[in-house]
Amino acid sequence: MLQEAHQHTINNIVNKKQVIEIKSLCKSFGDNHVLKNFDLTLSEGESVAVLGKSGSGKSVLIKCIIGLMTPDSGNLKVFDKSIPELNQDELDDMRIKIGFLFQSNALYDSMTVRENLEFPLRRHWVEKDKQKVDQLVIEALDNVGLKHAIDMMPSELSGGMRKRISIARTLILKPNIILYDEPTTGLDPITGREISNLMIDVQKKYNTSSLIISHDMNCVKIAANRVIMLIDGKNYAEGTYEELQKSKDSRISQFFE
Repeated sequence: MLQEAHQHTINNIVNKKQVIEIKSLCKSFGDNHVLKNFDLTLSEGESVAVLGKSGSGKSVLIKCIIGLMTPDSGNLKVFDKSIPELNQDELDDMRIKIGFLFQSNALYDSMTVRENLEFPLRRHWVEKDKQKVDQLVIEALDNVGLKHAIDMMPSELSGGMRKRISIARTLILKPNIILYDEPTTGLDPITGREISNLMIDVQKKYNTSSLIISHDMNCVKIAANRVIMLIDGKNYAEGTYEELQKSKDSRISQFFE
């Protein structure tokens, strides 16, 4: 379990408040045991990447965190509240604090960039004043360097621009936590690096806590403070990118080849 790396990471975050605490989480689908006593912590202002092969349970993990799936057993707390025990209203309130960046971006093709960013504000009735809404939209677009795209349609945007707009829409509700689902998939290496650096900028500016699901090792290296290996449904190992990269364990080293 790379005990030294694990202890090094604990020492670095011990004084920070934990915003996500997962202990012994289990989730099965019939005989397919996807998560088996999985553990994870995410601290305030920290960025943690979860690495695992396709089908290892990364997406299931995210769905459990935002309450789209109910775990079979274990503890899952966000801001000290047990997600499986929340009612629908409480879950909706919690989701305002958790931004989710879809792998596919999930922009509405029939809406302009402005309308896409306004949608979550109206969906959650966070802000009704038009002038304030306009200010929030401009601020969010300014954060991703795309104020000039405010009246464009998604079809007019490049892949990198669509990803930036998706991040802007996530930021507009000022979430405390952002869940990134394969944030650089489908992007060329240069654009992927730009998005990874943007994730760092967002984390620093808003002190957000980030959970990153990614196969892109460059993204993980750039954006993650800590890396967790999800293997056989468990937290198989964790540490910094550099610490795990030095591992002699073949199940870990295969990700760094």
